[in-house]
Amino acid sequence: MPPTLASLVRHPGLKLSVLAGEDRLETPVRWAHVSELADPVPYMDGGELLLITAMQLKAEDPDEMSRYVRRLVGAGVVGLGFALGVKYDEVPLALAEAAKEEGLPLLGVPRRTPFIAISKAVSAAIAADQYRAVTAGFEAQRELTRAAIGAEGPAALLARLASHVDGWAALYDASGSVVAAAPDWAARRAARLVTDVERLRSCPGPASIVVGGGGGAGATGAEPAEDTAVADRVELQSLGTGRRTRGVLAVGTGAPLGTAERYAVHSAVALLTLTTERSRALREAEQRLGAAVLRMLLAGEPDHARAVAGRLYGGLLDAPFRMLVAEVPSGGAVHQARMASSPADEAPAPAQAPAERPADAATAGTGTSVSTGTGAGTGRSTGSGTGAVPGTGPGTAPGAGATMAAGAGAAVGEPEPADPLATLADTMEAAAARTGESVLVVPDGERLIVLAPDGGSAVEACAEHARAVESRRGTKARPRGRGAAAPHGDELVIGLSAPAGPIAAAAAYRQAEQALSVARRRGRMLVEHEQVAAGSVLPLLADDAVRAFADGMLRALYEHDATGRGDLVASLRAWLSRHGQWDAAAADLGVHRHTLRYRMRRVEEILGRSLDDPDVRMELWLALKATASCTST
Repeated sequence: MPPTLASLVRHPGLKLSVLAGEDRLETPVRWAHVSELADPVPYMDGGELLLITAMQLKAEDPDEMSRYVRRLVGAGVVGLGFALGVKYDEVPLALAEAAKEEGLPLLGVPRRTPFIAISKAVSAAIAADQYRAVTAGFEAQRELTRAAIGAEGPAALLARLASHVDGWAALYDASGSVVAAAPDWAARRAARLVTDVERLRSCPGPASIVVGGGGGAGATGAEPAEDTAVADRVELQSLGTGRRTRGVLAVGTGAPLGTAERYAVHSAVALLTLTTERSRALREAEQRLGAAVLRMLLAGEPDHARAVAGRLYGGLLDAPFRMLVAEVPSGGAVHQARMASSPADEAPAPAQAPAERPADAATAGTGTSVSTGTGAGTGRSTGSGTGAVPGTGPGTAPGAGATMAAGAGAAVGEPEPADPLATLADTMEAAAARTGESVLVVPDGERLIVLAPDGGSAVEACAEHARAVESRRGTKARPRGRGAAAPHGDELVIGLSAPAGPIAAAAAYRQAEQALSVARRRGRMLVEHEQVAAGSVLPLLADDAVRAFADGMLRALYEHDATGRGDLVASLRAWLSRHGQWDAAAADLGVHRHTLRYRMRRVEEILGRSLDDPDVRMELWLALKATASCTST
């Protein structure tokens, strides 16, 4: 504990006497300062014991002393030490009454006690308190380290940390889900902070948020009452060595952290970062290995792929898996941000990642405070919850009065745009980590390729993520071409193959590519290969190239009709829709069948193509449908 006025009064070598403010002697003293100024307030920081002889004061003037003491209290001075036997043998009554009125502790300092002795006593007590805090911090670090390397890992570490801070602690993974908490009841408290965790994850790391600040619960072994549980002070710390948040540590206490507790929290952050963040060289090696395994699978060499995968990915290749291809369409805000981001903000792409497309793949291998600083993943997840690719998932809403301070690279109060590919990778890997699944994640330029067990939690997490994003969009279909710009946060399309084995990996890749193309055209975030044949082919005609072909094919007919010399386009549509039945088509148009025959001959003459050719009829029908779709949109 830091020195207090009471500890100074009890100090045997100082012989201080209490003249006023007996009920406030437990107030901590930050320093002892001597000043004879009539107004020392400009030189005070708060928390000082002010020592005076009253040489320059009108100590017997009640009005003057009332103003003097009031200013001291307003500046945060915690006590006033008055030298007895220097100018006054006793404390002037005006000063004593003013101190009592304002509740300021007034201490009598005997003549034989020099002010420097009081300053030394305060300084020694502060140093001793700091030494105890550092010693306790090192001891906490040793205990937390032993817990972190033990069999229970992060769970044991959180239990020790909660004990050290006399509160609770929880760990969130990269997707924002609670993976461990101590004591047990803290998991429910932590779940109510997911909104704040999500806000922290959107900030460049390292970053922290403080939520709340009232009195709350300690680590008593039982969940506190609901009304006090939400009044505790919770500090959220991001985990990770780069700008991407790999996890979040939450620490809840009933009061602000002291020095020793702060040391313990910092040690926990460092240790948890080590468990969630791999070295850059290891990440690069795993990414290269994952890319090599994928190239071998796509080249039709499953035995070689299994041999290279070994224990790292071997289990993934022993059962049916799904191939996932995701991309950020070019032209969108997030795509531009990814292109403009500096290399330091991202982990390096794996060497020789599979950049080929389907044709080549088979042969190529409450008050809230936010502070942020400046501050990278692996290609797999086997229960560790580590990230996969460079970049960055309800709870109690924070209270009012938020203050935010951003570090380099982020504007005040404005989180950086989330990387959709990184968010998807984090979501799938975190889900896989919770169930012990293996997933293979390979960044491929502006794409992400993932192999995940069929029916596993990673695939389900991907589907849930897509449903959540589409729900936020507020629409289920928004056609757009490959180069069309999409709104911020809406810039991710995913294709998912049917279940396949290692021998059919190339076919699964082509299925994922086809599903990705359909997702892009239909404006959907996720399309599975089983859904490719579902619905109508007509939405596929919205492509600009198809529309250009249709316009070119029918332009001569539209120009003919524009001169008022007949309605060839409508006649052609009616005839094709009736499968060439003259009477039925003529009836639809309200003309004689001979008139319709004449118009169809004119169509053949103008186009220079025979309507007896089924390919010509098919192309004309698709051209009519494409132009109709363009007109309707």
